Amino acid sequence: MSDNEVAKLHIRYMVGGHAPAQLQDERVYRVEFPERPGALLKFLSGLGQRWNISMFHYRNHGAAYGRILIGIQVPGGERRAFEQVLDGIGYPYSEETENRAYQLYLGGRANKA
Repeated sequence: MSDNEVAKLHIRYMVGGHAPAQLQDERVYRVEFPERPGALLKFLSGLGQRWNISMFHYRNHGAAYGRILIGIQVPGGERRAFEQVLDGIGYPYSEETENRAYQLYLGGRANKA
């Protein structure tokens, strides 16, 4: 795990264990937020109310951007639409749902790899 960015930046600071087994369709993304007023509002407004945020972890070390690990419930058939929304928001992101650190320490039991 020493080379795993998600483990180094997020998982080691998070407490609480695995997501409940009944949590369905959780997808996990790393997102870089610019450190400026309104950045979170832009993100949340862009997402709208279509998908449920199931996890949100923010880290910043005085940089020009904050690092976010976010879990969102996105049904399989809506994944492409969801990523189009992320593209429209314009913040750099990468999907981490299959990341081994997430799967081992936080992922729902039904999602465990």
